[in-house]
Amino acid sequence: MKALKIFLSVLLLFAFTTSIKAQRGARIGYIDMEYILENVPEYQEAKNQLASKVQKWKRDMDKMLQEIEQLKLNLSNERILLTKELIEEQEEEIKLLEDELLEYQQNRFGPNGDLDIQRRQLVQPIQDQVFNLVQELAEAKKYDFIFDKSADVVMLFAAKRNDMSDQVLRSINRAAKREEASNRKEGKAIEKEEALGQEENEALSEREEVLKDKKNEREEMMAARSRQRDSIRQVKQAEFEARRQELILKRQRRTDSINGVQQPTNNTPPGPPVIEGDGSRR
Repeated sequence: MKALKIFLSVLLLFAFTTSIKAQRGARIGYIDMEYILENVPEYQEAKNQLASKVQKWKRDMDKMLQEIEQLKLNLSNERILLTKELIEEQEEEIKLLEDELLEYQQNRFGPNGDLDIQRRQLVQPIQDQVFNLVQELAEAKKYDFIFDKSADVVMLFAAKRNDMSDQVLRSINRAAKREEASNRKEGKAIEKEEALGQEENEALSEREEVLKDKKNEREEMMAARSRQRDSIRQVKQAEFEARRQELILKRQRRTDSINGVQQPTNNTPPGPPVIEGDGSRR
């Protein structure tokens, strides 16, 4: 069904393009978002940091799973020696740990989990920047259509001469140089290199400010959601620890009670006292 929708979209697109070509020459360009992302240093650095977090989350899950497997093994080995109540308590403790592991997995790797959210946070600012730069390039160079070849609606043919990915990438790099130059007082040299007019600079600054405000707003919203999620986790963790401690105390009391019953007692009455003497009879 999805392939059919894509095919129909491509047919309609080319039909519309052909109609425009009949009236005047249509100018079409495309970008490769994956190529752009892979060549932005900030994206690569953040991607590596996210990969480190993922490895840590996986190690935490492995540790939790090992604890559960060890408890199951202990219960299997000791089941014949335990009472029904002790068996039920240990099974309940294992169930609690399994639920905790499942919840941790969902919070980290599930839909709208930490991995999904941080991936969106990683890509969204660059996508916003690319979108705005594409609008500028399309208007300046009179393009009729510009597509992302890495998106769902792929092109059946793409001439290299229409690939605008390097132009967008250069614009991103120039923006990074402008920010670096403002800190090192090299703004004039870069302005000469880019040969931008004063009005274009002001318009670009306004757009960058809008993007910055959107980024700050998005980060604040994500931080608020993260705080709320952490608060819920802390409450659940506290409830889990309390229940687990209660189970441990019950099990210890039962074990102490069993040990007290099984301990041998010395109830043999004392014998008659031994009288020391010379052994003679009187």
